Amino acid sequence: MEVLMPEPQIYVERTLAIIKPDVICKEEEIEDLILRSGFHIIQKRKLQLSPEQCSNFYAEQFGKVFFPNLTAYMSSGPIVAMVLARNCAVSYWKELLGPSNSLRARITHPHSLRALYGTDELRNGLHGSLSISSAEKEIRFIFPEAILEPVPTGQRARDYLNLYVKPTLLAGLTALCKEKPADPLMASESVSEILAVSTEIWLADWLIEHNPNKPKLQYHVSQ
Repeated sequence: MEVLMPEPQIYVERTLAIIKPDVICKEEEIEDLILRSGFHIIQKRKLQLSPEQCSNFYAEQFGKVFFPNLTAYMSSGPIVAMVLARNCAVSYWKELLGPSNSLRARITHPHSLRALYGTDELRNGLHGSLSISSAEKEIRFIFPEAILEPVPTGQRARDYLNLYVKPTLLAGLTALCKEKPADPLMASESVSEILAVSTEIWLADWLIEHNPNKPKLQYHVSQ
C-alpha cells in the first residue's frame, strides 16, 4: 500500500544578515539584539570576501556610481554572515535594519540597527536581503552547503523522518557494517552528510514548537 505524504506547510522563512567590516567589533552586541527580536541564528560564518566576490555578490548594483566604493568597503576586512529564521524573516529583518542610508535612518528610524551602527549611506553597518528570492540567492552564495528547500514541520516532519530519513540511515549504516570500508573516515563523512539533512528537517520542527521569542542562540559555525 502506497503511503501518500501530505503537502508540507511552510512556517519558517529565512534571510541573510551580514555584519559589515567596520562594525564587526560589535558582533556580540548585534547578535544579542537579533535574538531578542525573535530571530533564530541558523547558520553563522566569519569570512573575508575578495573584491571579485563582492562584485559577484552585489552584481545587481553593477554600473552604479557607488559600486567601486561598495566592493572596496565590503572587501576591506572580515564580515560575519548569518542565516536568520522566523516567520516573515525578510520583512522583519528589513524593518529592524531601517533605511539603507544611516544618516536618514537616524532621523526617521532612530532605533533601527543602521541608525545605531551605521556611519553614512555607504557604510551602513549591516546587510539584509530585499526579498525572499534574493535571500535564497544570497544564502547560497555565502553558505553553498545550505538546504533551502521547503521542509515539513510538526507531525509532518516526524512522518517524513520515519518514512524517508530513518530507513535511509538504517540502510546506509547496515551497508557500512557489512562492507567494513578500508577508509572509515570517508565512510563517516558520508553518514555525516545524511545526518545533516535530517538535522535540518528536525530544526524546522523545533523552531515552530518552541517559543520564537526565547533569546536562545541556535546556530552552527561554518568556516
